[in-house]
Amino acid sequence: MIAHFPNEMTTKWKMDQTGKIKERIAKARAITVLTGAGISADSGIPTFRGEVGLWRNFRAEDLATPGAFARNPRLVWEWYDWRRGIIASKSPNAGHQALVEMEKRCPRFTLITQNVDGFHALAGNRNIVELHGNIWKVRCTQCGQVSVNRDVPIQILPYCKPASGGCGGLLRPHIVWFGEALDSRDIEKSMAALQSCDLMLVIGTSGVVWPAASFAEVAKSSGAYVVEVNLDPSAHSIVVDEVLLGRASEALPRLLS
Repeated sequence: MIAHFPNEMTTKWKMDQTGKIKERIAKARAITVLTGAGISADSGIPTFRGEVGLWRNFRAEDLATPGAFARNPRLVWEWYDWRRGIIASKSPNAGHQALVEMEKRCPRFTLITQNVDGFHALAGNRNIVELHGNIWKVRCTQCGQVSVNRDVPIQILPYCKPASGGCGGLLRPHIVWFGEALDSRDIEKSMAALQSCDLMLVIGTSGVVWPAASFAEVAKSSGAYVVEVNLDPSAHSIVVDEVLLGRASEALPRLLS
């Protein structure tokens, strides 16, 4: 069933639908959430493809690759520094905060995100799988050490500091780039959460990026009740049990009220 939400609900079926979802959330013993760019768009973060044309006419697909970094690491770091500056000026919204409250209420809660902005952790969520990495983390291209770096602007080019126990190697963003595999541990943790939850929420994602595009179907086939919250119908919509069309920052708080 698809309902427009949170527009004024003047029909009984809309109220029945949201009431049913609220009841499912309240009774759930294990909840798994998948989030995409839509939840952070409500904080003013440009969506992945929406932001690309704003920076020197480069496409993200031409910058977020191992090859691009090998050819011109300074250019890639300048782009990420620009993105970090945008994110640093924004804050988690009411949708993020609602998921923090949901985690507090649910005995077993796992949040899987495709976003790299770090807003879920900043808002207060704890059990998070960052499928595509985190823009506030850096990784040494030589020793592999991962560390947090919230400098804005960041030093370009950044290096693994020997004074802090580093090897002096060039640092790269701790992001999964095009052509790179996801961390197998993140996939394993995600699959375990999807196969053991009784409720799944799919929030603000188009459902076209794999393997996350298959997650709703995995959860549903394992017996979970699956709800999508999105501005528009997506590839997930034909799989899930309920679709709520609206902003995550408005819909999620209402589902917990």
